[in-house]
Amino acid sequence: MSKFEHVTPLLLNLHWLPVEQRIIFKIALVTFKALHDAAPSYTMELLRPYKPGRTLRSSSHNRIGVPRFNLKTYGGRSFTVAAPTIWHSFPLELGTCVSLSNFKSKLKTWLFKEAFG
Repeated sequence: MSKFEHVTPLLLNLHWLPVEQRIIFKIALVTFKALHDAAPSYTMELLRPYKPGRTLRSSSHNRIGVPRFNLKTYGGRSFTVAAPTIWHSFPLELGTCVSLSNFKSKLKTWLFKEAFG
């Protein structure tokens, strides 16, 4: 492989995620651990469960509240905003996983399909 060839076929062959999906994977992994009490307490304190004012069908789902922020450049990149935003972009089956290994497997498969279609 020369240095001028595109890297996408190599990523597909090795089943590696592109950088953006890898970042999403890491944030989702920390979020999953925080929601299942497997993360440090300071990480769990950054996430607040979403509590609607009335009973909704989505009340049984593992939802996280997205805090308001002012800074468009840095506020959306903070863990307290990025984690819920990423978590809510996943299909429902990912949010209902119980084991870490099952979650990681399904998440990587979903991210791989999103990246390479």
